[in-house]
Amino acid sequence: MRFRRTLSLIAAAALLAAGPGTITGRITEFGGPSGGLLRSIAAGPDGNIWFVEDSRDAIGRITPAGKVTEYRIPAQPRTSPAQPYGIAPAPDGNLWFTEGARGRIGRITPDGTIAEFFIPDGGSQPTGIVAGPDRALWFTENGGNKIGRMTLAGVTSEFTIPTARAFPLSIAAGRDGNLWFTEYGAGKIGRITASGAITEFSLPARDGHPFGIAAGPDGTLWFTENSADKIGRITPSGAITEFPIPTPDAGPLGIAVGPDGSVWFAEGSLSGRTHKIGRITPAGTLSEYPLPTAVAQPFAITAAPDGKIWFTENRQNANRIGLLQ
Repeated sequence: MRFRRTLSLIAAAALLAAGPGTITGRITEFGGPSGGLLRSIAAGPDGNIWFVEDSRDAIGRITPAGKVTEYRIPAQPRTSPAQPYGIAPAPDGNLWFTEGARGRIGRITPDGTIAEFFIPDGGSQPTGIVAGPDRALWFTENGGNKIGRMTLAGVTSEFTIPTARAFPLSIAAGRDGNLWFTEYGAGKIGRITASGAITEFSLPARDGHPFGIAAGPDGTLWFTENSADKIGRITPSGAITEFPIPTPDAGPLGIAVGPDGSVWFAEGSLSGRTHKIGRITPAGTLSEYPLPTAVAQPFAITAAPDGKIWFTENRQNANRIGLLQ
């Protein structure tokens, strides 16, 4: 049975005049499968929202009306669980996802058919994934300390990050034609060209732990600093600006560009003190929206083509999909 809860919020500073791309601040929560440990989320080519369930080895789909369907990743003899993490739409009309524990990249069609592709590095632990401007899938290898590239046919190339133990997490396709990624362990933002040349840019504080990253509407890249409680912005040339989040111990994680031209992010502090969705304008003005569920721990966030914001809540006792509109 689907659980649904709605909360109307008034946050005048965060609202724009009514019109296309306006977010009014109303939040709805849809109950996900029990114990799914929801991770990344992405808008699919079929008009639905897709997400991964780490502990259930499943890919989930939720319709705009809130109906949830699960597709289990095939079990493999003598292999570990898949533990999917990242998911992204691809130019072939399917969604591709990472399997952190198995070291594979998965592909799921809109009707739920799943295929898996091996990564050469057995200890790769792939996490974030995104479609690049070259029609290939690019992904981070958190355990292998590499950036991977996979064609739609499953052919893989790998590029080693210069800094050891960088622990890359999220990746985004920049408007400059390059791929940008976060180095959680090294406190850096990385850039990789289509030919595999990597450049790294250090954050002011190494222990800021950059987590999520998204391409902004202004040509820059926006990212979250999980431990520093900041939202960062980096230009294609590497100039970094940081914006502190008003709420202490916010623990920002996922980040995405919204239809209103602003950047939206999940405040999922592991301490359990903050459970909000944040919004920052290109000028750096911050607003926050508290969630109806007190211990939701929002994790990943995405914008749908219809102008709505969707996010996962991965706390075991929340385990829901959220909608902000």
